[in-house]
Amino acid sequence: MKHIGLFFGSFNPIHVGHLIVANSMLELTDMDEVWFVVSPQNPFKERKTLLEDHHRMQMVRVAIDDNYRMRACDAEMHLPVPSYTVVTLAHLAEKYPDKRFSIIMGGDNLENFRRWRNYEHILENHQIYVYPRPGSTPDSLAGHPNVHLVDVPTMDISSSYIRQQIANGHPPRYMLTEPVFQYLTEMHFYEQR
Repeated sequence: MKHIGLFFGSFNPIHVGHLIVANSMLELTDMDEVWFVVSPQNPFKERKTLLEDHHRMQMVRVAIDDNYRMRACDAEMHLPVPSYTVVTLAHLAEKYPDKRFSIIMGGDNLENFRRWRNYEHILENHQIYVYPRPGSTPDSLAGHPNVHLVDVPTMDISSSYIRQQIANGHPPRYMLTEPVFQYLTEMHFYEQR
């Protein structure tokens, strides 16, 4: 069974921090592939700052185009909104019975994991690989046998910081891959109007 790590996010936009986490998971765990699951609506975030789904999908595609072990996944775009991980996991398990799915999340998400819909079911049926996030501290769930802390390099950059920099006229070129930077620049995304 191929082991697939699911990296959920808005990816608004995808940046080098995301790619470092994904690559580290491939190198430091037994994952065969990482799928970037682009979420149309996170139940804990407002949609107003999100680019349209197809643009965020395209940015993920161009960011990972040169890595055959990474894939853009649009599964949540075909499911009810807001997106609940437990629903997505059931959908993917049904669609790909030959694959084993685990979750990749930041330490900040582990701290809030008990707020997720059916988190106990997820925790009992899936492995969760947690990477450190600046400012987050290990949660008591870190001791669960299905939770694995993975020591990946941390970068204190975020998609919201990148959007803010672009809006202020300071393109954060090296926080994005060159294809993503070109895509954002050509489309004039996140710029002040």
